[in-house]
Amino acid sequence: FLLFLSVTTYAQNAPEPYGALPSKRQLGWHDVEVYGLIHFTPTTFENKEWGFGDADPKTFNPANFDAEQIIAAAKAGGLKGIILVAKHHDGFALWPTKTTDYNITKSPFRNGKGDLVKEVEQAVRKAGLKFGIYCSPWDRNNPLYGTDKYLAIYQAQLKELYNNYGELFMSWHDGANGGDGYYGGAREKRSIDNTTYYDWTNTWGITRKMQPMANIFSDIGLDIRWVGNEDGHAAETNWATFTPMPPKGKNVAVPGQANYPESPEGIRNGKFWMPAECDVPLRKGWFYHPTEKPKSPEMLFDLYLKSVGRGAGLDLGLAPDTRGQLHDDDVLALKTFGEMVKKTFANNLAKNASITASNTRGKGYLVDKLIDNNKETYWASTDNNHTASLEINLKSPKTFDIV
Repeated sequence: FLLFLSVTTYAQNAPEPYGALPSKRQLGWHDVEVYGLIHFTPTTFENKEWGFGDADPKTFNPANFDAEQIIAAAKAGGLKGIILVAKHHDGFALWPTKTTDYNITKSPFRNGKGDLVKEVEQAVRKAGLKFGIYCSPWDRNNPLYGTDKYLAIYQAQLKELYNNYGELFMSWHDGANGGDGYYGGAREKRSIDNTTYYDWTNTWGITRKMQPMANIFSDIGLDIRWVGNEDGHAAETNWATFTPMPPKGKNVAVPGQANYPESPEGIRNGKFWMPAECDVPLRKGWFYHPTEKPKSPEMLFDLYLKSVGRGAGLDLGLAPDTRGQLHDDDVLALKTFGEMVKKTFANNLAKNASITASNTRGKGYLVDKLIDNNKETYWASTDNNHTASLEINLKSPKTFDIV
């Protein structure tokens, strides 16, 4: 005769998701941790921080530009991504755009046939890093800025950048909006309604359509929020969730108009998964100035602990000099900083520890998942236990000051 046995196995279900959750592109951003933001325009050659928009394109002449030197220094510092300022507030485009004559083809760079965005992108890919783009909404050169015709120009610039430089991990949108500028010779102050002028819903719709894996950064996300300062650190308590809201007396939250006092800490149980980026220049300013020096490796390491160590990302401003390279002081600071981080975390003291838990969810969520070096696995307790604890026995005396 035949005997049929029915065997049922039970797998412990994963904990139910709670609150706002990260997207795949945001998880990719979290893996980067530290990245750079390169500022290099005619403003560098004017020894200014913000270009007015009236610099002669011929002033942009980095005779020894070396994208690979810049990226190699960044990689030695432990940076895993690079964002290039393709156009800053001065309006000068570092690629051969069709949207404005104020671009790199009017400079002596590569005899008027250069594309600095492409050179940086290729160096970044070659080094195995991720690439992102910053394109300033504000344009102090364009005569149409402040009129209803400028939006199409800005959106066309984004489309060119999204279409011609491979997959991006970030699209960085500045909150600086309007003010005095050259504006084609008008040399005047122009104000815009920042709640409507850039049509962010449709503008960011272009980003989502053309670069679906690019994290949108601004004061209000959509993916990554500004931390609210340019000092390179988040609050000691730093939630990855956030709910963008307008400041007191305003009705709409947009780049340049947000609830900045809450940005450093985030909002517990916020509506969106929107972790903070902590941006800070390697030197005092975002652009190169010969009288300034880079931050020390010790200062950079402290910022690392107060940004990445608090669940945020560290965006470090890199400023090539007029040669088109990072200064030797910057290269050394980055290299030493990278070595400090690597050495500090080279040995996980808990790797061979004995770990016991007061409560465990079951197979698949045991304590060994804490030290299996796999970001996809984790220890978890049962649903009805809200006070579970762990005891880690290092087996012998160990000295440490970072957990």
